[in-house]
Amino acid sequence: MMRVSDLVVESLEAEGVDYVFGLPGEELEDLLFSLRDSDVQFIPVRHEQGAAFMADVHGRLTGDAGVCLATLGPGATNLITGVADAHLDKSPVVALTGQGSRERLNKESHQKLDVVDAFEPVVKWNAQLSDVEGVAESLRKAFKVAEYEKPGATHLELPEDVAAEATDGEPLPVRDRVARPAPNAGALADAVSVLSEAERPLLLAGNGAVRAEAATALHEFVGATGMPVVATYMGKGALSDRDERSLMTLDSGPNQDAGGAMAEADCVLAVGYDIAEHDPAGWNPGGDKSVVHLDAEPAEVYEHYNPDVEVVADPSTALSELADAVGGEWETWCTDAHERVYDHATRMPDSDDPVTVANALPLLRESMADEDVLVSDVGSHKMAIARRFPVYEPGRCVISNGLASMGIGVPGGLAADLAVDANVVVGTGDGGFLMNAAELETANRLDCSFTTVVFRDDDYGLISEKQEGNRGESFGTRLDNPDLVTFAESFGVEAVRADSIDAVDEAFDRVSNDELTLIDVPLAGME
Repeated sequence: MMRVSDLVVESLEAEGVDYVFGLPGEELEDLLFSLRDSDVQFIPVRHEQGAAFMADVHGRLTGDAGVCLATLGPGATNLITGVADAHLDKSPVVALTGQGSRERLNKESHQKLDVVDAFEPVVKWNAQLSDVEGVAESLRKAFKVAEYEKPGATHLELPEDVAAEATDGEPLPVRDRVARPAPNAGALADAVSVLSEAERPLLLAGNGAVRAEAATALHEFVGATGMPVVATYMGKGALSDRDERSLMTLDSGPNQDAGGAMAEADCVLAVGYDIAEHDPAGWNPGGDKSVVHLDAEPAEVYEHYNPDVEVVADPSTALSELADAVGGEWETWCTDAHERVYDHATRMPDSDDPVTVANALPLLRESMADEDVLVSDVGSHKMAIARRFPVYEPGRCVISNGLASMGIGVPGGLAADLAVDANVVVGTGDGGFLMNAAELETANRLDCSFTTVVFRDDDYGLISEKQEGNRGESFGTRLDNPDLVTFAESFGVEAVRADSIDAVDEAFDRVSNDELTLIDVPLAGME
């Protein structure tokens, strides 16, 4: 006989979990000591939001559910933002929360909240482990649901008295993931018909296009058809931006050339596209483009995204079959746009140019290998990264754009460093950085080695830009910051300030160093 907490941890081991990111709590005592005696590494973090972001990014990069842990009450509510981010960004995450004993739950008690009800809107599946006999089943279901397309978050609550109960249960065997269906022959034929009538078709690569080997099939499809590709922010890297058919993201180019190509297109093949990533009203304002929706789930009902055909299937299989059916139909019709977009993104700044995010990004790209990972926090710098940072392999640029949650940068960089065998860079603003900057201590404790680039404007810059565009002035956005170099050094982090283009170029050489590093980049402006 063993405790239920032991069975929970054995189930985590059976699922292949390497890390549990979280904070300890009184109600988690049995579970924590079960983790101590296991092959799963418990990583104490500085804030539950950071734990959830770590699980989010780890899951996104590996395809295996990241796991985060918090106690009841404020621990659970702090976890929700990161879990919601995973939910809208389609990252596989299993969230575990503690709870008081069951006899407390039928009356008012200390820190009592209905945590299961609170998580309901931000997860794919959600349950309390109240029945000892169902614990192993619930753990298996949590991982299965989190990981199948479209991935997302699940949540399990473990009352402390259940955790301490005896059980002779065993983890359920982990089976192969549920296979996504092959495309329906009729839907595929209809898609071929719509595409064959198009004169200027364009492929829109969404978040789902970088998962499940869809990127390989996408590359082969555009090679066979010559169809140009634009990506959402989360679809960056589905096709290498060196490819002449890549127009980077929808807003890319000196004159928003990618958006111009989208406006000129008469048909859009949307692959793995989720309207939470980018409102289709922006690229299909009249709702008059022919649209083929190709994804693991049906399209959302929306007047600006009402596809002529929906191919609900495994994207990679469907793309391969489409390539065979329509191969060679088109020649690339906007190669000149690729040249403008790519040249704009990769133009090196001169030494006397001002320090802006746009001017710094080509230097950062040059310092990183194709396989290195950039994790972007949320803010005005994210917009520049999305539009002007070329990506050459799928999954090498992590951007939160479903929930678009500030504060993901440093915890995401830590998780990426644990998940990939490559250099990791965090691009963040000062606003997002200081939301979870304490996780630098966690990173240092774990001997992580990633580089955090703080683009500092002493402002919530994206909000300022929008206010000034609407009103000619901004309010409530200005910030005061500590000396970020001294701040980072107090955590045992190597740090440097780069306040000129030449200094930025020199500082970015540190990306390949095997050190935990912070680069403070004071900005002269965003453009």
